[in-house]
Amino acid sequence: MLRFTHGPATGSTAMLICDGHLDLAMNALEWNRDLTRSLDEVRQRERNLTDKPDRGQNVLTFGEMRTGQIGLCVATQIARYVEPGSSLPGWNSPDIAWAVTQGQLAWYRAMEDAGHLVQIVDRDSLTRHVALWQDAPSDHAPIGYILSLEGADSLLSPAHVERAYGYGLRAIGPAHYGPGRYAPGTGASGGLAPLGRDLLRQMRQLNMILDCTHLTDEAFWEALELFDGPVWASHNNCRALVPGSRQFSDDQIRALIARDAVIGVACDAWMLYPNWIPGTTTPASADVRIEHCADHIDHICQLSGNTRHSAIGSDLDGGYGREQCPRDLDSIADLQRLAGILAQRGYNQADVESILHGNWVRQLMKILS
Repeated sequence: MLRFTHGPATGSTAMLICDGHLDLAMNALEWNRDLTRSLDEVRQRERNLTDKPDRGQNVLTFGEMRTGQIGLCVATQIARYVEPGSSLPGWNSPDIAWAVTQGQLAWYRAMEDAGHLVQIVDRDSLTRHVALWQDAPSDHAPIGYILSLEGADSLLSPAHVERAYGYGLRAIGPAHYGPGRYAPGTGASGGLAPLGRDLLRQMRQLNMILDCTHLTDEAFWEALELFDGPVWASHNNCRALVPGSRQFSDDQIRALIARDAVIGVACDAWMLYPNWIPGTTTPASADVRIEHCADHIDHICQLSGNTRHSAIGSDLDGGYGREQCPRDLDSIADLQRLAGILAQRGYNQADVESILHGNWVRQLMKILS
């Protein structure tokens, strides 16, 4: 087993974190959460709501992100189209789904105007933003975001990719859960749809990032063969540790490593515990802890023989909260604890910085113009 012991262990000073997957706008518009308020305020406002299982259990606000030095993230637009008879939640036409994503974009713009967010679209804006957070972070510094689309259903046609690129979209995951207009996702089967192949060609022309998260095994391998542009996996764990199609096999992880991809490890408890039973298992009963995220980070590092491909893609408040995340995580700020956990495993300061933010930043610097 590879040991990362080639330097001094990291200390207790908080360092910049880049989170590779956060559904910020979905939380704001579909959960009606004001992320500018404190965590306690949001929880109190939801204390009597029962429409969603995670009401009052949220772990993310802008304040908590700043406290945890999560100064950079990949933030999503997301709106699934569902066909008649589908048991999945979603929107009844691609046109409605497109409109939902445009509403989400309007929220991001409003948060930019208010000084809470700043969109990262090129190397210059990325360089300035990383320097801001590393040199003089504050309680009021804007959080940088790279815009990504989770599930491509809302794109009315592959030609809409260019329009989306114009408003700052830089990454697309063709699939989400179930059947998709462009590709099947988690819980479904089969390869890319014809629209999906056209989508990848359009993305390649713009040097956009293919997010392989949620692709079926068949679609994953087909996409990697067809698409020779930049790839990553924003929030995916390891099938060797937690069986199931939602995780990547070692062969898939090695294929991503060969493409110089970065894989963000997610905090969803059912992706961290191999025997999770929906509706029965809880983070407490399974003793799921932040330490288990480090297991997946370490597994990716062991497969690659270095720390260049493992990162954080927490997906916190991605349709779940404290009821379905590590039991010792009360706020997204607790992601800082990964630095100490990794240090205890022999990862030095440079290793930890790579995992917490450096790998995402390196890849973005390589891809963005």
